[in-house]
Parts: sequence; structure tokens; C-alpha cells
Amino acid sequence: MSELKRRPLPHDFHPPVAGFTVVSDEVTDGGRLPSAQVQAEGNTSPHLRWEGAPEGTRSYAVTCFDPDAPTGSGFWHWSVFDIPASVTELPAGAGSGAMKGLPEGAVHVRNDAGTPDFTGAAPPPGDGPHRYVFTVYAVDQEKLGPDADATPAVVGFNLRFHAIGRAQLIGEYEVPAGD
Repeated sequence: MSELKRRPLPHDFHPPVAGFTVVSDEVTDGGRLPSAQVQAEGNTSPHLRWEGAPEGTRSYAVTCFDPDAPTGSGFWHWSVFDIPASVTELPAGAGSGAMKGLPEGAVHVRNDAGTPDFTGAAPPPGDGPHRYVFTVYAVDQEKLGPDADATPAVVGFNLRFHAIGRAQLIGEYEVPAGD
């Protein structure tokens, strides 16, 4: 197993919570990310659908994190929260462009590229496979607290104390050396 595979996931540092299920029409857990989720090709947030969230869920948050980015702190590709509890699916592109399909009241924060949306996979050539961890959090309050000017780290801090459930889907992507 490569050194990259040993880097922790963002919620490895959070208390254990109930699990539930997330699936996607585009991203296969453990599979290669499709071109639609690659920055240079489609740069589109994937479809996500979830079920089985714990009782007491009052809203959801969705993130995408690359723990294998060569930054020392990973790379946040997407962070959106205050998704109403009645919503259990986001269509492809909900976090991209015009945010079509993003529910009213949902709040996007800037990703680590500095834009308030989804940014696709873009690992450095030859850096090996990177994992893209799509996580849906069940939250115990309707409003998580931060506003759109927060960082993904602040969102993660609040999720540390308010997530009551978590579901994840991990896709991989790599750019060979010389590409």
C-alpha cells in the first residue's frame, strides 16, 4: 500500500456516529472518478442520493475532500451545508455553475481553489492515485451555524459537534507522469 493510502480521512478525527448509505449515478465507491468530476474535463459535482439517516436529522451537509493532495492538509473540493432534511438527493451539477438543483437555503463555502462551488479532481501528474471522499453528514440542527464566508475547516469544526450520522463514497483519480 502506498504512502498516500495511509493518509487519514477528515472524519477519522471525529467521534463515531451512525452510518447510513450514499450512492451516485456517476461515482462508484472505490472506482475511478468519471471525467465529469475531473477539473479539466467536466468539473461537475456528481449526483448523490442517500437514505437511512438517523432519527433526529434536521439538515444535511455534503463535502468532497482529497486527503492525498500534496499540501500537508489535503484539499477541500466541495463544502455545502444547511441542506433541508427533506432533501435526500442532489442532481449532477447541483454544486456547479448555476447550482441548478441545489435546494433553497443550502449554503456553499469556498473550496480550497477559492471558488464557492465544486471543483473537480486535478492531482499533479505523477503524484499517484488520489482519493476523493464524498461525505454526506446528517446534522442535528437546521442551520449548522457558519455562513458562506466560512472556510471548509470551520464547517468541519461545526460538523464535529453536530453530525449525528455520516455516509461516504470514495472515488479515485490519478494523472500519470508526463501527462
